[in-house]
Amino acid sequence: QVQLVESGGGLVQTGGSLRLSCAVSGRSDFSPFAMAWFRQAPNKDRELVAAVSWSGADTYHTPSVKGRFTISTDNAKNTMNLQMNSLKPEDTAVYYCAAVPGGRHTIRILQSQYDYWGQGTQVTVSS
Repeated sequence: QVQLVESGGGLVQTGGSLRLSCAVSGRSDFSPFAMAWFRQAPNKDRELVAAVSWSGADTYHTPSVKGRFTISTDNAKNTMNLQMNSLKPEDTAVYYCAAVPGGRHTIRILQSQYDYWGQGTQVTVSS
């Protein structure tokens, strides 16, 4: 059973940085995954933040975070990362890691396309 475990959330001031990581375990083979970060703020729907192919060569960042956040993968460590810079109060949310089997250059941007989800990690940006 594939498991995703997020880490790196916390409290930071406006303009600060955080780095989220998502560790993938329980894979029965070395097949690649498409992966993404989603977030859900209080009283709002869950939304895509960024998506990446397993190779790391293909990425998508939602416009509100483009230029501030960077998604990446580390295949050797079976992890995905989200470097978040210039954080704003509106970035406050629970951040979820998601994964689905795919090709090395597969990228997915819809929630419904993902099979596996992490438990979420809280990111709070104070003003």
